[in-house]
Amino acid sequence: MANMIIASSKTQIPSTSSSSFVPKTPKFQLPQLPQIPILKTEIKNNTLSLKSTVSIATAAATLIATTPLPSLAAEIEKAALFDFNLTLPIIMGEFLFLMFALDKIYYSPLGNFMDARDAEIKEKLNSVKDTSTEVKQLEDEATAIMKAARAEISAALNQMKKETTVEVEAKLAEGRVKVEAELAEALAKLEEQKVETIKPLY
Repeated sequence: MANMIIASSKTQIPSTSSSSFVPKTPKFQLPQLPQIPILKTEIKNNTLSLKSTVSIATAAATLIATTPLPSLAAEIEKAALFDFNLTLPIIMGEFLFLMFALDKIYYSPLGNFMDARDAEIKEKLNSVKDTSTEVKQLEDEATAIMKAARAEISAALNQMKKETTVEVEAKLAEGRVKVEAELAEALAKLEEQKVETIKPLY
């Protein structure tokens, strides 16, 4: 059972047939240099003399010098990233034309618009600064008007208080007179009743 679980957990790699696998050759290959003939006996003994090393170095130099390099140059030319031929001045001309056209069509009008807007904003700010004295004058006038209105209101209130106190006092005096008259009349009636009640007793 455990073997089945382990076997099922392994990832299965599909088998590739050897006939379907084709190795890719690189596009850019360096030319193969021929091998330098060296005395096999000296290599086996691991002892190279000074003459043999000099001869090996000169042989390698001559082989490198005589190797045909035009194929290498052709491959490098094919793999070149930039091709500095007639396209370079054409691209430079297109870039300069684009720069000139954008400057005339886009950046100059935009710059003029922004300059005009800045001038307008500065003018508005200056006008706001100039109106600050007018605002102060208006505030002073408003405070003076408020003071005058408060004085008028307080004077009117005082006048109304005086008038109402006079009216109240007059009504109170009138009421007192009435009450005193009624009181005197009631006292007189009481005296009469008192006298009438006392008369039969004598």
